[in-house]
Amino acid sequence: MNDSIGKVVHYYDKLGVAVVKLDKKLAAGDRVRFEHGQNSFEQTIESMQLDHKPINEGNPGDEVAVKVDKKANEGTVLLAV
Repeated sequence: MNDSIGKVVHYYDKLGVAVVKLDKKLAAGDRVRFEHGQNSFEQTIESMQLDHKPINEGNPGDEVAVKVDKKANEGTVLLAV
């Protein structure tokens, strides 16, 4: 059973960046799966930002921006792999 780490609250199409509201801690280097209906993909979190500043990890309640390999629409759930 995979644990939900957070949910995408905004997606910047041109930048390929998803803003994720975290329910749990997320760190650079973590392997995650983005899941929304039939669409899902896995990737390693290469980097993230909080308030436009690079961070190594985000904490519950943070809204962090992460570069995504594929489109991750609003409502996409982020799961631990």
